[in-house]
Amino acid sequence: MKELLAGVVRADEAIAATVRDGMTLMVGGFGLVGAPLTLIRALNASPWKGLTVISNNLGEPGKGLGETFQLGKVRRAIGSFFTSNPEVGAAYAQGKIEVTLLPQGTFSEAIRAGGAGLGGFYTPTGVGTLLAEGKEVREFDGKAYLLQQPLRADVALVRAHKADEMGNLVYYKTARNFNPIMATAAATVIAEVDEVVGVGQLDPETIGTPHLFVDYLVVAEEKL
Repeated sequence: MKELLAGVVRADEAIAATVRDGMTLMVGGFGLVGAPLTLIRALNASPWKGLTVISNNLGEPGKGLGETFQLGKVRRAIGSFFTSNPEVGAAYAQGKIEVTLLPQGTFSEAIRAGGAGLGGFYTPTGVGTLLAEGKEVREFDGKAYLLQQPLRADVALVRAHKADEMGNLVYYKTARNFNPIMATAAATVIAEVDEVVGVGQLDPETIGTPHLFVDYLVVAEEKL
């Protein structure tokens, strides 16, 4: 049975213990909803840079991952909806950041595939568009499909509602979004939660991420 590496720690302690220059990070959230903002602030205050960030978007200007971007910490972004932060589009046009754009369904399935240990999958989404450039195309039953590689990360920063002391996670409504699949697809997982309760106090039917995926717990500065 896996135990938490460090139990409940401060956000800066978790970031200092796990993140290094040049790492790939998955960060949960859809816009700012379900984003681990306490952990992002700790990341922004850290010295780490040259990061590849896998997230639906890079926050908003100056908010969440938008601040991370403004601080020059992001080398490459992989996601689906970067138009929420016009600064990212402008920087990409100027060659200041690498961006890999994936359709949202392909994005989420690539993360799920990474967590499941799959070698990739074929999807018809994007065939015949610029998104197909450089990707293998195969036909199945007369229909063209693109090969999409899985996504994995060194560290995942996820946001949940509650955790027990073992690290089992419960999510809150739409704040769930990409967080559960990201928790399966990284070597180390830091979970930001509103509350940590005793073992046995969570209804097993509500647990979205089993404790074996979680390494560190951080209590959020702001509740969902």
